[in-house]
Amino acid sequence: METGNIVEYIDRQKIICAAVMEAKQQKLRLLTEGNREVKMSENRLLHKSKTRINLSIGRDRIIEALKDIAEKRKSLADKIDIKELWEVLNTEQEWIDIDTMTDFCFPKNAAGDHESSAVVRAFFNDKLYFKFNVDRFFPNSEEKVEQIETQAREAERRNRIIEEGGNWLKHILNDDKSQSPEKEMIFKSSGYVAELSEILKSVCVFDKESKHYALGKEILGKAGINSPDMLFEALVKMKIWDRDENIELYQYDIPVSFPDKVNDLAEEMLTDPKYDSPVLLTENNRRDLSDLPLITIDGQATLDFDDALSIENKGDHYCLGVHIADVGHFIKKGDAIDHEAFARASSIYLPDQKIPMLPPNLSEDLCSLKAGALRPAVSVMIKLNTAGDIMSYEIFPSLIRIHHQLTYHEVNMMAEEDRNMMLLQDIAKRFRQKRLSEGAIQISLPEISIWLENGEMVLNKTNRETPSRMLVSEIMIMANWLMARFLAKHNLPAIYRSQPEPKARLYKDDEGTLFQNWMQRKQLSRFMLGCEPERHSGLGLDAYLTATSPIRKYSDLIIQRQIRTVFGLEDPYTEEEIERAIQLLEQPMSLVSKIQFRRKKYWLLKYLEGRIGEKEEAIVLGRRKSDYIALLTEYMIECLLPASGGISLKPEDLVQITIQHVNARKDLLSVFMG
Repeated sequence: METGNIVEYIDRQKIICAAVMEAKQQKLRLLTEGNREVKMSENRLLHKSKTRINLSIGRDRIIEALKDIAEKRKSLADKIDIKELWEVLNTEQEWIDIDTMTDFCFPKNAAGDHESSAVVRAFFNDKLYFKFNVDRFFPNSEEKVEQIETQAREAERRNRIIEEGGNWLKHILNDDKSQSPEKEMIFKSSGYVAELSEILKSVCVFDKESKHYALGKEILGKAGINSPDMLFEALVKMKIWDRDENIELYQYDIPVSFPDKVNDLAEEMLTDPKYDSPVLLTENNRRDLSDLPLITIDGQATLDFDDALSIENKGDHYCLGVHIADVGHFIKKGDAIDHEAFARASSIYLPDQKIPMLPPNLSEDLCSLKAGALRPAVSVMIKLNTAGDIMSYEIFPSLIRIHHQLTYHEVNMMAEEDRNMMLLQDIAKRFRQKRLSEGAIQISLPEISIWLENGEMVLNKTNRETPSRMLVSEIMIMANWLMARFLAKHNLPAIYRSQPEPKARLYKDDEGTLFQNWMQRKQLSRFMLGCEPERHSGLGLDAYLTATSPIRKYSDLIIQRQIRTVFGLEDPYTEEEIERAIQLLEQPMSLVSKIQFRRKKYWLLKYLEGRIGEKEEAIVLGRRKSDYIALLTEYMIECLLPASGGISLKPEDLVQITIQHVNARKDLLSVFMG
């Protein structure tokens, strides 16, 4: 390389024309067409001309000459049709040197510096059809060209969504009305809004674990969003989420609607004649109990009724009936609805939303024990003596009709007047006492219910030991226990529940204080699931399972199907299938519990956000470093109470606290004593 040579190099994706002012051992000092002096090694050059410029003409004239050269080469490059060349040359799939390519591009002109440089410029600006490395070119295959075009479109789309999406997001977040309606409409109609929404939701939910994190970060940077709170606020202002959005549903991929194939099958079932009640009586051993006066007892808002009760006074004994909706009659193993129910594992009940395990037209209609409608059921008929002792029991498929649908409140009102209700209460009390004598642990804690009514939060503190709740709880435990013994007797595997002894017992029978009941729950051993019946210490029973909620829990549906096999209504699950079901249901059931707990806590904290500064009663539960753990008795929620003022507290002390700060979205509750 000599001084005066005309060279070209790449700077910021542009070709720069320059003259060599000094050359020493492949180190060059250049003067560019833009009147800049730069130093670089010779191997960085894109093109080296054979001709030279006279450096003695002075700096200004050198720069002017370089500009003329660059302009001429650009003009020549514009005349090259690279696509046309590619269409001729791509079948060869061979490297082509610079001189040959220059001859192809300029067949009527000599292959001079300007022409060869123009070729390099043209191919540098259009990298779609050829790849090159300084002085030779290779035609891309058709597949490669298509791939590059796709990547280019993706890059253009990506850049546009970053630029326009970021700006649009900034205007929304700042309530900026300056953006022209036309520009906003163009962006909205481009289809980018839906994509932008998915990107932002994903980043908000999963942060760095989001597959859109890199793109989302650039969009947020363009919009000036630098915190999760700002991003959530933007999604609210975009009307993508509301201010109380349940983000965990996205985080854990919980479906809130059903696939079309599931909905279509459910619709077909509603009009399928084989589900008409007259057909039900033709099933083997299904008994007609439709004249037996049955009742359901549920919450006021319940729509999916899956259990009912009956009681008959036979003079020298009583006949107690627990009748469970025969969901197995409708939902067949392996069909689309069954697969979806298995994946969901359970209905999810939230203060602001209900996510059913089965489509609503089944859970609230065809499968539900609605008043006046004939329904298939699995009935547990229990014979008790007048002292309330179980003499015998029988389980069989039946056809039933609900005569009265009662709420817990209505039953409480009837508790001391209606003979049947009084009898049910007496049976329930005697059964509980029997369980307690067998070592059961009765934990009695108030239940805090919170729900939305016309957009307003309603909070209710309920005593779980009311007559109605106590009798339903005990009789359902009794039915589940008997169904466990029934399956064990028939040597059928099932999802049995067992529980080891608690770590400690804090009180006897059901006489514990609120503090003792709360702390006793922490002492319980975790229940276990298995194919064989084992003792359930917490319930004081030799065997246990749950089968009374087949509309709401898939494990209960499995148990019901096992019972149906005894009567030839379907094939039984094998032990291997039961074990696999236990494994597959464990994770979703745990998730359901977690989501229900957290969402209830969210709305409870939301409720408390409106009570900052109010005084409440709390029970001290224990000490942790510089704080006490306390229980707000009115809301049954734990909080940390700072230890201050030299006051020493001990467990079970009753104190007055003041609510200081609450943030439901951040799961924060702070209080101070006094």
